[in-house]
Amino acid sequence: MIIIVKKAFSALHEAIGETPMVRLSRITKEFGVEGEIFAKAEYLNPGFSKKDRVALKMIEEAEAAGLLKPGQVVVELTSGNTGTGLAIVCACKGYKFVACMSKGNSVERARMMEALGAEVVLVEQMPGSALGEVSGKDLALVEKAAREIVRERNAFRADQFSLTACIRAHEQHTAEEMWAQADGKIDVFLDFIGSGSTFAGCAKALKKHKPDIRCYAVEPDTSAFYAGKGIMNQSHKIQGGGYSMELPFVDRSLIDGYVQVSDKEATDTARKLGQCEGTFVGFSSGANVCAALKLLAGQEKGSNIVLTLNDSGLKYLSTDLYP
Repeated sequence: MIIIVKKAFSALHEAIGETPMVRLSRITKEFGVEGEIFAKAEYLNPGFSKKDRVALKMIEEAEAAGLLKPGQVVVELTSGNTGTGLAIVCACKGYKFVACMSKGNSVERARMMEALGAEVVLVEQMPGSALGEVSGKDLALVEKAAREIVRERNAFRADQFSLTACIRAHEQHTAEEMWAQADGKIDVFLDFIGSGSTFAGCAKALKKHKPDIRCYAVEPDTSAFYAGKGIMNQSHKIQGGGYSMELPFVDRSLIDGYVQVSDKEATDTARKLGQCEGTFVGFSSGANVCAALKLLAGQEKGSNIVLTLNDSGLKYLSTDLYP
């Protein structure tokens, strides 16, 4: 038997990407559904989330275009995952990184970024917002703080909501890895909508390979903005998305359907993934798999569904996800 091992990386950011794909056959059996779920284990990136990919792509493209100068400060608004990725990439490349984050996000994320050398600016939530539940209005306050810091420090803004490098990170890499790892046997792709870059990049690339692949947008059941079902409550537990606002990256023409998931469903499915599949993941990963199970029990019975397991459960130990 010949074992091929990659040579040593010159820095940790080179380890981002090429994550394994896992067939979640145990949880489909547990729920008694027909079809397959192929999950990209993005929580095995160095920063424990898929956002490492966009962090690296934003910095590399900015360097190549001359938009990011040596010694310049990098600033970004984050729920914690993009910030962690940026903290790693900036540490490896020698940039000072400032993360702006709502106090509503889990404390582990701030601590992790600080441990990686980042300066973390925590922004108060809107009056009445619940801890652990970040709304679009809360995000607007973080955006305001980020813009002020960029102006004050003449910093480079690594803007995950507008820099198209984020889409290319998934279009050129994540989706191509998915296609190869699943041998092209993909009927459905779905994603919980955060910044929208994963959905946009993967949907665009996968539909190029196979135009009839169906792409579903996953949202909180109380805040199904894109599905047009009205907003009952902007606050929910699925951190990192479901902000109930128009996102520059989300091309509605790529959306073939919508799935709504409740806080309880996302939580229960994340826990069940640990018990059935040995994966330790966060709320949005639970939401993705829950959505896939719903589709396999309904209109996508017998289909092959591909999705991402977005981040690690280690980022939620202070929440009620894993009491």
